[in-house]
Amino acid sequence: MTTPDLFASDTTPAEFARLSALRHVVHQHGHHYYVLDAPLIPDAEYDRLFQELQAIEAAHPEWVTPDSPTQRVGGKVLDGLAPVRHAVPMLSIETETDTTAQGAQDFDARVRKALALQEPDPPVQYAAELKFDGLAINLRYEHGVLVQAATRGDGETGEDVTQNVRTIGQIPLRLDGCDAPVLEVRGEVYMRRDDFEALNAKQREKGDKTFINPRNTAAGAIRQLDPALVAQRPLSFFAYGLGEVQGWSLPSTHAQMLDAVQAMGLPVCVERSVAQGAAGLTAFHDAVRAKRDALPFDIDGVVYKVNSLALQQQLGFKTREPRWAVAHKYPAQEMLTRLNDIEIQVGRTGKLTPVAKLEPVFVGGTTVSNATLHNLFEMRRKDVRVGDRVIVRRAGDVIPEIVGRVASSAAAGLAAAGLSATGASRPAPRVPYVPNFRMPHVCPVCGSRAEREKGGIDYRCTGGLFCPAQRKQAMLHFAHRRAVDIEGLGDKLVDQLVDGGVVKTLPDVYRLGLTALASLERMADKSAQNIVDALEKSKQTTLPRFIFGLGIRHVGEATAKALARHFGKLDAIMDASEEQLLHVPDVGPIVAQSIHTFFQQTHNREVVEQLRACGLRWEEGEPSEAARLPLVGKTFVLTGTLPTLSREQAKEMLEAAGAKVAGSVSKKTDYVVAGVQAGSKLDKARELGVAVIDEAGLQALLGGTAG
Repeated sequence: MTTPDLFASDTTPAEFARLSALRHVVHQHGHHYYVLDAPLIPDAEYDRLFQELQAIEAAHPEWVTPDSPTQRVGGKVLDGLAPVRHAVPMLSIETETDTTAQGAQDFDARVRKALALQEPDPPVQYAAELKFDGLAINLRYEHGVLVQAATRGDGETGEDVTQNVRTIGQIPLRLDGCDAPVLEVRGEVYMRRDDFEALNAKQREKGDKTFINPRNTAAGAIRQLDPALVAQRPLSFFAYGLGEVQGWSLPSTHAQMLDAVQAMGLPVCVERSVAQGAAGLTAFHDAVRAKRDALPFDIDGVVYKVNSLALQQQLGFKTREPRWAVAHKYPAQEMLTRLNDIEIQVGRTGKLTPVAKLEPVFVGGTTVSNATLHNLFEMRRKDVRVGDRVIVRRAGDVIPEIVGRVASSAAAGLAAAGLSATGASRPAPRVPYVPNFRMPHVCPVCGSRAEREKGGIDYRCTGGLFCPAQRKQAMLHFAHRRAVDIEGLGDKLVDQLVDGGVVKTLPDVYRLGLTALASLERMADKSAQNIVDALEKSKQTTLPRFIFGLGIRHVGEATAKALARHFGKLDAIMDASEEQLLHVPDVGPIVAQSIHTFFQQTHNREVVEQLRACGLRWEEGEPSEAARLPLVGKTFVLTGTLPTLSREQAKEMLEAAGAKVAGSVSKKTDYVVAGVQAGSKLDKARELGVAVIDEAGLQALLGGTAG
């Protein structure tokens, strides 16, 4: 089959494959950092991957999709905490990974260029602050009274942690001298090092488990469901910005704003400065680096912000970041140790990750004995093998990583010199020769085939519905409201069912009875009956929902719908070859390979048949049904508020008519549906000459008059 239309004439499928791989990796590591509070890679590695993803999407804007990590801030609302929609999004800021003075100079140069400043023009004034290592919080004050506190969440929606935040003594419940209708103050909840050590000392005295580091401890505390437990943790707070403001006159600069907030009784860090131009930023960066270890709390860099609020407004925002601010990192902490062995860890999504087993070493405030090796390509690039002396890095609270190896003759010198990473030049050849590590071709957990996608970097277990390592993830995905929708089957219940050995496979969920459910901890008879009823209700589903629920890699809701329309029957999809799958709209080589590989695994097919035997049913149609839909092959973008339809309703109607709904406007967009307060997408459509219609025009197209 010819190359899909997705690829422009000057690109290759390999480049798009790299894009897909990057999106997955960034999504996964964003989830580990923001949701699980258990990062797998250093910030610098995440930033490198994210910047590479940004670069590819900048070169090919037609490839940008709404679910790309570049389109949102990482994170999600946790179960048990009420969601809070931020009136003003809590956006992240760009990270400058060049830890030298050049990083500050590059940011200043970008700002000056954006402001059209010339060489003779005076330097830009900046507010320079510390980059705290904690959890971002939005405090909402109404008429001076604290009424709500929320986490960042995904930037648009956070978690209500009001009662927990009220336990933090530094945060005033009422502001001094401010009765504005609305004033949202944003800052960081963190834990001082001395408070952290005292807390761990108490834990040891009681014989309880000690905490890993201040950042994780603070983040975990603020998201507790019991405020009484939060009150036992010594948490602190620093304010650094504002959210929604009503009825309060903003000062002219960011520094003045912080002074005003401090006067209201909110704590603001004294380690801040107003800097003039790149030279001032560099001086601040150097000064803080010199005193970093002496600070009473952890930081991983500094933050620069254009001081003038008027200039901030003029500079505006990129997709997910303000143009007027940047985080300037410091080098990560590193130590030298020995790589004793390499093991394979299978993640919840089936990714096989090589893990280094290390001679224990104290680095970054804790003893490290394991470190991620990411993937085979990183291992080859760093040329690390069992028996090597290696540099291990631990930045902040991230899971340690191996930076590279050093020749044994240089190891003693590096250790004596404090292990300068720049001293680890190309090592001498090994004597005797040590063979390279090879990734296994079978999953070490379930024995299913392990494969690497075409052009991808990760090896994955193909036994998604069968593999015990992926069991919880498979159940949660299948039960999702956009999949088969089993109401009440959430994280906590799945943990109990799997950890207690009550269920081992997805079909086991449908074999649960009242007795088994009622025997679970904190499961009342009524709750057990509700789960049984929800399971029975979920048996009547649709083919697209069932396909999506199977959790096939790269198969989202839109692809599941396209497969159902094209083939009509599940058996036809299961038996389709890769070539046949490529005839489905929007299914390219990587997706086709993923679907075909999934259904080629005997384990997966057996699980599907068992689910059918459990009573799951759906209507099936005739093949190639999509050809009769009015909007097949058309791409739409929705923007603004429509008079009668919600964004989700409009999307569902378009997809039901065979259309694709994209998140950004490109030359390949056929129509932009614009409502009230349409923004940059409408401007982009006009710039590219894309047809713009309103809700009435949309209804006409849905009636089958598409050209």
